[in-house]
Amino acid sequence: MSRRARAIAKGIARGPALWLLPLAVFLVVFFLYPVIDVIRLSLTNSKMTSARFIYTLGSYARVFRDSGFLGTLVITFVFVGLSVLFQFLLGMAIALAVDRGERLGAGGSVVTRSVALVSWAIPGVAIGIIWNILYNESPSGVLNYLLGTIGIGPISFLSNPTIALFAISFANVWRGTAQSMILLYAGLKTVPVETLEAAEVDGANERQKIFRITIPSIRPVIMITILLNIINTFNTFDMIMSLTGGGPGRSTEVLVLKAYTTIFQLLDLGKGSAIAVLLLAVNIVMSLFYIRIYRGEEPA
Repeated sequence: MSRRARAIAKGIARGPALWLLPLAVFLVVFFLYPVIDVIRLSLTNSKMTSARFIYTLGSYARVFRDSGFLGTLVITFVFVGLSVLFQFLLGMAIALAVDRGERLGAGGSVVTRSVALVSWAIPGVAIGIIWNILYNESPSGVLNYLLGTIGIGPISFLSNPTIALFAISFANVWRGTAQSMILLYAGLKTVPVETLEAAEVDGANERQKIFRITIPSIRPVIMITILLNIINTFNTFDMIMSLTGGGPGRSTEVLVLKAYTTIFQLLDLGKGSAIAVLLLAVNIVMSLFYIRIYRGEEPA
């Protein structure tokens, strides 16, 4: 081996490349290759019932010609819109309450944060099962029993198509509020206390401090929180699958669930992969927005 080759080998051994190699192999095998293969399959008319296929753009054409695809998009955007909106509002309310409590020296802030984070630690499948129990439509169901005590119900939470969409959105709000809370809470900790105290001396009330100082100061954190919530909600599968399975009918069938049912129930691999690629495109766009906002906040 020449001196130059030995020097290169020594440099590789001392550098991070050798240590990062196992991670690179793992990412290529379990992440990059499946993505590339799904994109390849989306360009075919492949069926799971046959090994024969041809390369074509027909799968994408069939997706957009599908009479139910527009309905799935509407359901997806309603689900994402409701979830993201209320996850942010509740997360902000809890973060402000905890931050305010800590500034005043009140006890219980750690307990409040811990309770809010419980839903974040529970797997999506378990959350779906828990809310299925809560939404039990008999009079003895938890929510219907509580509503019955004030003369309301029983309500068809999961068998009424319109109510079912709001029901899964509510469950997802409960699931995702913790992420908003912890990110916004971290953002609130970056707001200078001196600025808030100066505003209070100038006569600003709590509402004015929140809307004129706090929120403008953490605007980048708010944008990142919303983008992460959108990405997570667009990819919500496990909770909906265990809660409604997309039903009743297709009233709760979001885009990711439609890709699953198209592949594993209708056995249409090409069309299902095309739907998955469209979902991937949405995630890429959201990720690019995230990167742009993040880089915009890096110090020069």
